[in-house]
Amino acid sequence: MKLTEPEHVRPEHGLAAQAVQPVICYPADGLQPVDLAAYRAARAGWKLQERVLVPPREARSFAVSAGCFFRICSIEGPQVGDLNLWAAGDLEEHFFSGKTRALHGTHLSTGDRMWSNLPNLRMMATITEDTLDWYGFDAFGASVHDVIGTRCDPYTHNLLSGGQYHQCCHSNLARALADHMGVPAQVAEAHVHDVLNVFMCTGFSRDTGQYFMKASPVRPGDYLELFAEIDLLGAISACPGGDCSTVHSSDQAACHPLLVEVYQPLAPPEGWVPAGANGYDRSHGR
Repeated sequence: MKLTEPEHVRPEHGLAAQAVQPVICYPADGLQPVDLAAYRAARAGWKLQERVLVPPREARSFAVSAGCFFRICSIEGPQVGDLNLWAAGDLEEHFFSGKTRALHGTHLSTGDRMWSNLPNLRMMATITEDTLDWYGFDAFGASVHDVIGTRCDPYTHNLLSGGQYHQCCHSNLARALADHMGVPAQVAEAHVHDVLNVFMCTGFSRDTGQYFMKASPVRPGDYLELFAEIDLLGAISACPGGDCSTVHSSDQAACHPLLVEVYQPLAPPEGWVPAGANGYDRSHGR
């Protein structure tokens, strides 16, 4: 627990230090611009390629070829989902939530991208539409679709509450990936990584800086649409917290299914090419 009062007196330079203006660590001006008009024009005449229903408190995997779109949809009731992405054929390359957060902020929306881990550090997916973009940031500092939470997992559940709970998003994703790979869940879980918390409404408390959740504003008909910049394998868990308004990782919350839709456009966006690996030479000064 954090101390309620500091143990040390503010030094002479303390007020001046607290008043220093912040500097953005990674200005996004140097990133490749997002041509939303080109992405959206490519939707004309697209064809629904696959639907994947994700049952409550479970996860399912899905594949998206480079140049295709996919939507994560609310269909029955308010429900959040934990999304993992891997480069198809290479599970070592996966979504890098930390660098995505550093580049785009704590919560993602239209025009933001999901980036892969080092050494590739390349675009995996671009968000092309977000029906919850109206929410913005509320008075508590909360917003939707965060890259700050890791995923609910049975280890933390056991640490804080005790017991063996198997429907945590970490376990759900491990089972879904295990089914795809044809391996035990204990093998697959090594590839489960920090998530994009789709539809989840979260922030940090102003007094203690703790991660909090509140009721998601998602409703049936809402969706998050993304464009695959490379061949992707995805998995998404319908979180056992439901809309995450009261409890986390339990059978008490009302939970609903999610739907993943994959769309094949007639042609890719004008001027688009699949994302290549990062151009750093990997010499590390040697």
